[in-house]
Amino acid sequence: MNAPEAISADTPTSDGRGLADEQSGGVLNDTGSLSRRMMIIAAGWIFVLLLGGGFALDRTLTALVKDNFDDQLDYVLTALISAAEIRPDGEVALYRQLGDQRFLEPNSGLYYQIDGAGYEPWPSRSLWDRTLDLQADHVDTEPHYYDSEQFPNEPLRVVERTIILPDSDVRWTFAVASAREERDFQIARIRSILVWSFVVLGLGLFLMAVLQTYYGLRPLRRVRMAIQRIRTTGTNRVTDPLPLEVQPLVEELNMLLAHSEKQADEARMHAGNLAHALKTPLTVLVNAATARDPELSGLVHRETRVMQRQVEHHLARARAIGRRAAGLSRASVWPSAESVLRAVTRLYEHARFDLDGNKNAQVAIERQDLDEILGNLIENAAKYGGGSVFVTIDAEPQAEQCVIWVEDDGMGIPEDKREEIFDRGARLDTGKPGTGLGLAIVRDVAEIYAGDVVLDESEDLGGLLVKLSLPRALEVPKLNTPD
Repeated sequence: MNAPEAISADTPTSDGRGLADEQSGGVLNDTGSLSRRMMIIAAGWIFVLLLGGGFALDRTLTALVKDNFDDQLDYVLTALISAAEIRPDGEVALYRQLGDQRFLEPNSGLYYQIDGAGYEPWPSRSLWDRTLDLQADHVDTEPHYYDSEQFPNEPLRVVERTIILPDSDVRWTFAVASAREERDFQIARIRSILVWSFVVLGLGLFLMAVLQTYYGLRPLRRVRMAIQRIRTTGTNRVTDPLPLEVQPLVEELNMLLAHSEKQADEARMHAGNLAHALKTPLTVLVNAATARDPELSGLVHRETRVMQRQVEHHLARARAIGRRAAGLSRASVWPSAESVLRAVTRLYEHARFDLDGNKNAQVAIERQDLDEILGNLIENAAKYGGGSVFVTIDAEPQAEQCVIWVEDDGMGIPEDKREEIFDRGARLDTGKPGTGLGLAIVRDVAEIYAGDVVLDESEDLGGLLVKLSLPRALEVPKLNTPD
C-alpha cells in the first residue's frame, strides 16, 4: 500500500462522499454546508441592519416632513396674528388680507379661524359655510398642533394659539388648519422609495455575499480536487498554489501524506527484513529435514529461537512506530531504570548495580520502549561485564537531549568493531547465549524516537560505555486557576 492509497479512504469523490463511505454503503455524518451557513449569516445580518437602518431613516425623514409642514402652518399663524386688530365695536378684524389665495377659495384645504368668548367666530372665506371646532377649553400661549377628523374625507392638521390683542381684554384663539393629504402623500412616497431602495440594496448585498462565499470557498474546493487527484492519479502531494489562509492546511496535509508514505515504506522494509531474516533459518531446517540429519532436534531448537528473536525484534520496532504515531510520549527515566535493575538483579545475582543521576529526567518516549532499551543495555552490561554496572541518568545536563550512560567493567569492544556490533546478529562473544539483536533493537527503537546510541570506553570502569541519547519531554504548562 502506498501513501496516496493510505488516505484515499477519507478523500471525497465526485459525488461528495469518501471511498470508505462508498465501500460501506453508509452516509458520512456532516454538520451542514459551510456555504449555506455563511449565506444564512450574511442574509440575517443584512436583514437586521437594513430593517434597523430603514426604520431609523423612515422616522427621521417622516419627522422632517411633519416638522416642515408644521413650520409652514406656524408661519401662516404668525402672519394671521400680526394682521389682526380690534375694531371700535370690540370685534376682531384683519387690517390686511393674507397673501395665500387659497384662503379665498372655498374648500381649498387651507383655512383660518379666530374665536373669542362672546363673539362670533371669524372664519376664512375658504371655510365657506363651515367652522372649525377648536379646542377652546384651555389656553395655548405657545402654538399647539393636533390632527382633526372634523371634515369627512378631509383630515386636517391644526395649529392654535391664544392671544390677547391690544385694546382688548378678550382671549382670542387664532387657528390655522391645512389638509393633511399633501403631507401624507409625501410621507407615503418617501416610504415607498425607502422600501424599494432597501429591497434592491438588500438583494444586491445578498448577491454580493453569495459571490463572496463562492469565491472565498473556492480554494477549499481546489483542495478537495487536489486530494481527489492524489487518489486517482497517484500523486503524493498537493502542489496547487493556494491563499495564505489555506496554505497551513495544505502543509499539514502534505506532512500527513509524507508521514503515511514514510510509515508505508518502513512497513515494506520491515516486512522484507523479517522475510530475509527468517529465510536462512527456514532453509537450514528444510535442508536438515531433507537430509534426515540426526541432530535435527537440536537444530530445530536453535533455529526456532533465532526466528523467535527476529520476530520479537521486528514486533518491537512495529510497536514503537505505532506508539510514536499515536501522539506525544512521555516517560520518567528513573522509575524505568529502577524497574529494569530489579529484574536484571534476579538474573545476575553476582553483579553489582549502581544508579545515579537526575531523578526527575523525562524523555519523549513510551515507557514500554524505554524499558526495552534499558533492559537490553543493562542486561548486556551484566552478561558481558566483569560484575559491575553503573547507570547514570542525564549524565550531560547541558545537552539538548537526555544522555543515559550504561558502563561495565568488562573487556569492552574494540573501536573498529563498535559500528559492526549494531548489525543484526553480530556477536563478539559467541560463548554466551544470545542472538546478537540486543544492540540492534536498541538503536532501531532509539532512532524511531529521534534518539541515538554511541559506544565508547568507560574511563571509570575500563569496560564498555554506552551513551543513549533520547529527546527530552516538553514541559507541560501549568494552568493558573483562581483561588
